[in-house]
Order: sequence, then structure tokens, then C-alpha cells
Amino acid sequence: MRRIALALFVSLAFGFTTAVHAQTSSATELRAAIDQAVAEGGIPNAWWTILVWDAETGASLYEKDTGRSFIPASNTKLYSSAAALDILGPDFRFETQFATDGEITDGVLNGNLIVIGSGDPVIGGRFTDGDITAYFRSWADSLKSMGVNSIEGNLIGDDDAFDEQYLGYGWQFDDLPWWYAAELSALSFNDNCIDFYLEGATEGMPAVLSWEPMMTTYATARNESITVPADGRIEEDYFRVQGTNDFVLRSKVPEGRTEVESLAVSNPTAFFVHVLREVLISEGIAVRGRALDIDDLPVKPSSSARSHLFSHFSPTLAEIVVPLNKRSHNLYAEQVFRAIAVNALPTVSEPEAGSAALAIDRARKLTYGPAGVDTLRLQLVDGSGLARQNLVTSTMTARLLSHMWHHDDAATRDAFLESLPIAGVDGTLSGRMRGSAAKGNARAKTGTLGSVAALSGYVTTANGRTLIVSMMANHHTESSRRPRLVQDRVMDILAQHTY
Repeated sequence: MRRIALALFVSLAFGFTTAVHAQTSSATELRAAIDQAVAEGGIPNAWWTILVWDAETGASLYEKDTGRSFIPASNTKLYSSAAALDILGPDFRFETQFATDGEITDGVLNGNLIVIGSGDPVIGGRFTDGDITAYFRSWADSLKSMGVNSIEGNLIGDDDAFDEQYLGYGWQFDDLPWWYAAELSALSFNDNCIDFYLEGATEGMPAVLSWEPMMTTYATARNESITVPADGRIEEDYFRVQGTNDFVLRSKVPEGRTEVESLAVSNPTAFFVHVLREVLISEGIAVRGRALDIDDLPVKPSSSARSHLFSHFSPTLAEIVVPLNKRSHNLYAEQVFRAIAVNALPTVSEPEAGSAALAIDRARKLTYGPAGVDTLRLQLVDGSGLARQNLVTSTMTARLLSHMWHHDDAATRDAFLESLPIAGVDGTLSGRMRGSAAKGNARAKTGTLGSVAALSGYVTTANGRTLIVSMMANHHTESSRRPRLVQDRVMDILAQHTY
């Protein structure tokens, strides 16, 4: 008896969670099952593109509107992370340098302490068990080991490795100041955010407010929150006055509950050195001068007059791309992508250094072109996918995925694959495909914006063949849940397919 995957859809209410044990075995059955999944998704105004290739042979198993350009949302991170791994290598590390234009005499640094960033996105708690100032305290120890117990000059943050475009091109105003639209800087700390905590106290009274890092004075916070009954629900309401670091918190928090929200600051470089100054003082190093962004100085300290003190190196790029893709971390993607430009050869002029435009240009020539991507039609403007001006086809994404699958450097290939969320297991796919054959099988990058849902990656069939899959839905007016369910069902069909 022919067993076609249309049996999947006998009970395709949108609460579908159970596994289905029907397999498709012919190309005709597979195409019919995927077509039916899209049709029964009930999203009549959506534009869909779906492409399925055999990873080893390149044979096409299914194609739908593969020549049309779509907004990829966070599928853009596939392009950023692949290019960075391909060009910089999985062992690449960001270097943060410490220098001075003075001398150390009798425990006193007579001059400025200059911190020179290269774009490290993970200075904070991600790799220190949540201890967000651990690196700062270790740097205080390094200064003490050099005999420094007082700094007479200023603490200067040098962020010149990046250009002055502190937001991604095309980012929307209403995404600010949320953590996922944090400003960019060659000196970044704690995802360029302050972590606010609101603890529900007594009903009718304000929630108890605190924040990290260590109640820093870099920002001000006006607490207009209210505690609601214990059986109520959290209602988030935050605001930052444009161009300032003045926050207003108006959330409703049930008694006994704690609401945590990371909100982006203005001028991450100034934030970095401000908190570093606070930490140095708390660790017993007096800092007589101020914490300053190098761009606020009338005259920048000469590079030739600086003497190197020590350097801090980040975890490897292979480690960094894991939270980048699994959590879909926008700041990580933007910083890593710009690292391509910072390390571009030959040396470029300062206005171009560290720019998304230069990174895109290098990636086109060194990764996307060699991968077979049609770079004349590829339109990328940022590294994270938050911009709606990014436009790709499913064929482009499939070619990039194929390039990484067949990469001639095993470490680069493995780092890319291991960074992708696993269906029903972790990252942005932890809650998806749990009741399907794709659970623990599919590795894919999600992408979500208003009216955009994307899913691209790899899935293994019932008889052990690896498939490359790229799916994007645009222009729908439904919630993102509906196109995601369609994509999950397609992955389930492919995981049960045999050929």
C-alpha cells in the first residue's frame, strides 16, 4: 500500500505535537506532501520559497519559487558566521589591548590607561558563569602585578577599529532600546546592556528595582513599576529617553515574582570604560582621571607614543559562533561579521575599517562567490538580519550551506555545523519539532521578523541521507507561529523520507 505523507495531515490542528510514522518514498509523494503542508498551513497571503537538495549529490528533491528574493531575517547569520569561520578561521580570537602614554613609577601610572578594542563581543558573563565583571577584575589583577595601584590619567576607550555606524543599516527605531538591537562598538561589555531586575513586593507598591553591573552609575533608572496580585501576569513596559541612558521602568510584576530585562545603553564604549573604572576602584586601584570615549577627546593619544602593557584574548571564534547561532544573538553576529573588515587585507583606510560594507565586500569575494552564490543578486546590509533590506533567494542559502557542508577544512565545517540549533533540543529550536522525526535530527537556523519566518539548515532522512533545506515565508499577516508549524512539518516529512 502506498504510504504518503498526506497521512500527516489527518489531524493537523495547530496544536500538533505527536510524531507521525508515515514515510514518503517517491519524489512524487514527497512533493505532494510538502505542497499539502504549505496548503494546509492556512496562510493564503504568504509568499513561500522552499528548496531541498541532497547534500552529497546536489540533486534537487523539491523547489518552490527559488528564484525570488526574500527577507531572510536571522537566516542572515548563516552568511555572517560562515564567512567569518571561512575567512578568519575557527581558532581566531579577538584581542583587547591595554596601553599607556605614560610610565609606571612607584606604583603610579603617570598617564592615561588606554583600552584598545577589536570587536570582542563576549566580554561579560557568557563565558564566566554569569560573572559579568570577572574579566575586569582579572585586568585589575594584571595591573597590580605590574605594580600599579594608582592611575593619574584618564581611562580611555579606543574603539577606532570599527567605523562610527553604531547601529546596523536599516534597523528600525522601535527596536530600540531592546537587547537585540544593542549599539555596536569595538569595545563592548555585557552585550552593551544593563540588566534590570524588578522583584514583586507588596501588592499596590512599586516592585523592588536593582540592576547589574553592580548598580553602575552609568545610567539612571526611574522606577514606576507596580506590584500586582500573585496570580497576575507580568506586563513589561520599559523606556529609554533617546540619546541618553535614562531609563523608565513601568512594568507590572506579580508578588513574589522577578522580572529581568536587558536594555541597551547608548555609547557602549563609554559604558565599557565607565564600568571598568568602577571595578578598578573597587579592586583598590585609584583612578584620578575620568572614563572617556576616545572620540570625545580634542586630541587623540598618538599611537606611536603608546607603550603596550598587556592583552586579553577572547574564546575562539568556534566557541563564539555557538551562542551567535543557537541563541540568534544579533550583537555577536554584527561584531563577528565586522571582524572580517577589521582583519581585511590589504590595510584599508580608517573610514572603511570595521564597517559592515567592507565585511560584505570581503565575504562576497572570499566566501559567497567561491560558494557559488549569485553575488550580483545577493543583497546584504547587516550581519544579524535585523534589517529588512537584506534579500536572498533560497538557492543562495542552499549553496552557502552546501559550501560549508563540503568545506575542505574539517574544523571550520564542524564549528559551523555545531553552532546550529538542534530541533527539540537547544537554542531557538529547543521548543520546536519535539514530537516529530526531526527532533534531535535537524540542525537549522531560524529567522523571525514581523511577517517573516525562515528556517534553513540540514536534516537526515530515514535512510541516512543528509538534506540541505532552505525555507522562507514573507508577507504573511498571521503570527509567526503558523509558518513555523508549516516549516516544522516539512522537516518532519523530510526526516521520514526514504529514497
